[in-house]
Amino acid sequence: MQDEAWGEWLRQSPPGSELLNWWQQAPGELGRFGRGAFGERLVALLSVASARDCAAAGFGCTRRIDRACREPSVCRLDPVVPSAAEGVARGEREGPVPGACGGFHGSRAAFEVQVRFSGGDDRHRAVFWRDGPASALRLWVDGVPVSAGGPDLDTYGYWLDGRFLVVQAEGPDDHPRQEYGPGTLVSRINSVLIHDAVSGSTRTLVPGPDESWTDPQVVLAGGSLRVYATREARAADVPDRILPTRSAPV
Repeated sequence: MQDEAWGEWLRQSPPGSELLNWWQQAPGELGRFGRGAFGERLVALLSVASARDCAAAGFGCTRRIDRACREPSVCRLDPVVPSAAEGVARGEREGPVPGACGGFHGSRAAFEVQVRFSGGDDRHRAVFWRDGPASALRLWVDGVPVSAGGPDLDTYGYWLDGRFLVVQAEGPDDHPRQEYGPGTLVSRINSVLIHDAVSGSTRTLVPGPDESWTDPQVVLAGGSLRVYATREARAADVPDRILPTRSAPV
């Protein structure tokens, strides 16, 4: 069983044990407490959990979101934190790797949840929650709600340098090239949310009439954030905007 393979880790991690129990009891607890109260408790647990706690609780991981960790002998080992020279590119780890993967996924009939760790020492984590295909996504960073009442967000994001969380968001209705179709984000022209976990500030960048952000990408280069309209523009290093990491305009 999953908890037996991770037993040694769980015995020394009270948050992991509590997360495992709450997740395993999800079907019964959902009916007992209701979706709202159950979700609030799960988000609170995930907001303090480590990557190894998530793996031990049986969540799907970066390697395979549809099944629990298959390599606990490796993933439960202490992680090797990269040096400052190596950097924390996008906070993405794919196992088997000491310290477990950098992202986890879980779903029940009533909801879907994802966790993205910031990489390095995993100081920060983002929790993405969606009640169903037609509902708006909710996001927490380190247990604090982000972008409540803002545009609908994509179901996942990525970290830059262990500090900036980047998530695509639905773009403006009045954009001259705006179109709509199926998908998690129904807009063709998208905005992009950037959350600074150090300052706790959030900004949503909205494309102007001459900016066709069909797949906006953000890259941290030195002391600036470079915003590209597409992956191709990023590969060619043709940014639409270059923003300072501090006091950048919205």
